[in-house]
Amino acid sequence: MAAVLAEELDRQRNTLVMIPSENYASKAVLQAQGCIMTNKYAEGYPGARWYNGCGAVDKAEQLAIDRAKELFGCDHANVQAHTGSQANMAAYYAVLDPGDTILSLSVDHGGHLSHGQPTNFSGRYYRVHHYALDRDSEVLDYESARKIAQLYRPKLIVIGFSAYPRVIDWEPWREIADEVNALLMADIAHIVGLIAAGVHPSPVPYADIVTSTTHKTLRGPRGAFIMCKRHLADAIDRAIFPGIQAGPLMHVIAAKAIAFKEAMTDEYREYQQQIVKNAKALAEGLEAGGIRLVSGGTDTHLMLCDLRPLTLSGRDAANCLEEAGIIVNKNCIPYDHQPPAIASGIRPGTPALTTRGMKEPEMRQIADMMVRVLRNWRDPQVRAEVKKEVEALCERFPVYEDL
Repeated sequence: MAAVLAEELDRQRNTLVMIPSENYASKAVLQAQGCIMTNKYAEGYPGARWYNGCGAVDKAEQLAIDRAKELFGCDHANVQAHTGSQANMAAYYAVLDPGDTILSLSVDHGGHLSHGQPTNFSGRYYRVHHYALDRDSEVLDYESARKIAQLYRPKLIVIGFSAYPRVIDWEPWREIADEVNALLMADIAHIVGLIAAGVHPSPVPYADIVTSTTHKTLRGPRGAFIMCKRHLADAIDRAIFPGIQAGPLMHVIAAKAIAFKEAMTDEYREYQQQIVKNAKALAEGLEAGGIRLVSGGTDTHLMLCDLRPLTLSGRDAANCLEEAGIIVNKNCIPYDHQPPAIASGIRPGTPALTTRGMKEPEMRQIADMMVRVLRNWRDPQVRAEVKKEVEALCERFPVYEDL
């Protein structure tokens, strides 16, 4: 196991991690996630546990709750959700009954599995209808969504995406929800760090429920949390415990508290601003190399590359790039004719590269390397040459030197 861990550390140090849902957590977060609180069972909530001996973990969880509320300006926060999908499950559990109707964006247009994909619990237990991106502009079509909402009268409208590169205007969604008497839920798992730093508008004033992960752009431990309006607080808490989870992961909650504190600093706000600057520079470099970007660019931390003009699948592209030391993931594009396991696109992002200290010049260099691999994807010599360049770049921007 020690050898396996050393192998993974080497990979994270010496490749370009460009999957937008991945990042490098701080040493403090890593230490907390491996802390002594991993030994403590603490079913329930601070001051109301089912187990004795919870004095210290009560303080840790309350600290995480208070910091989340301060950071995002929400009425209530629950920090016990283990994953983003479980946060979404709890949100549904709190306000829906099986068979109720949800309106969301489909996975192939940038939505998430837990927003109603048929093989996911959300698609099995709820009646799900989808709005779509405009076929020409490849951005959200609010009027089309309004008509679909009026047709199906959902009980819950879900806004939030895992592969949408544009800024979300929350106010029109609040208006649509009010028109059909629906609750509004925002899943900000990907853009949570941008929101915390004020780089992206916040849904908290508009949404009844907001779910998020604590890794990705937030750069905390792998986990999740839920924010909601005050009148839904009890329902959300009961949905997590005893609804869908039992003992919370107290070591992870301690790490969440640290991540929320880190996100309150000026340095963190500058970091989030640089993520977006880097994403725009990377997008410009890819477009200059002839790579078509869905919607023509990005406003956030990620972009979608349409590889159909290169007669290249997303799966083959991601595999070729990995051989060259560049880690991305295959991803469907809007109106994709390929199945998700193959896909027609890839989804690069800049959070982890920005954590390493890279800026716009490095993004242009990386775009050039990506273009060379993608345009010569059948040539192993090109991949070998690019891999050497990647390793040299990683040496200039070391990470986890003291691990």
